Amino acid sequence: MYRLLLVEDHPRLADMIARRLRDIGIETDWVDTLARARHACRQQRYGAIVMDRGLPDGDGLQQIRQLRSEGDMTPALMMTARDAIHDRIAGLEGGADDYLIKPFEMEELIARVRALLRRPSMIQPLAPRVDDLQLSPENAELSRGELRTPLSHAEVQILFCLMQTPGEVQRRSRLEHAAWGLDAVTPNALDVALHRLRRKLKELGSTREINNIRGQGYALV
Repeated sequence: MYRLLLVEDHPRLADMIARRLRDIGIETDWVDTLARARHACRQQRYGAIVMDRGLPDGDGLQQIRQLRSEGDMTPALMMTARDAIHDRIAGLEGGADDYLIKPFEMEELIARVRALLRRPSMIQPLAPRVDDLQLSPENAELSRGELRTPLSHAEVQILFCLMQTPGEVQRRSRLEHAAWGLDAVTPNALDVALHRLRRKLKELGSTREINNIRGQGYALV
């Protein structure tokens, strides 16, 4: 299960790309400036980044260089209308993993994104398991033995985060972002989702609980 960051300042193109990625199961956050991209990267670890070079507040390559200087090797695809060979070389040497010239066919973009996500460093378990609890994202359900309970999209995303690192505290903002991306949510949306998840864990007879670590976040213990 992956979440991708799309950085593109043309709304129509961004909407087309985001819709196509979501159609094939890749959750996508869209921002339109470098400043918003930096904020998003601080809030969420992404499976890949699709970055336009020409942004209102600067060159998208700046963000890739910054990430690389911080040791963040998230695969990045650079989109640009600059087709000169020295521009492509600059992009690749600046830390981009791939370079796509505008205009492009949507299927080529999809193929390149899939190639980035297949890289070994980004392989993640698609069905996290903790003790006898099994999360099945593709079926949107949680199971324990023969018992199963359906999950909402947000519940799947929250449990995915908690079950990947059981016992480790996840910040509230991290769980909200995982469940709803950059969309605005009501203040108690996460509390409602966690309440439902706790009830479902009890219904399955699990000894695992979601604990609120005061002032820090939540953990599956």
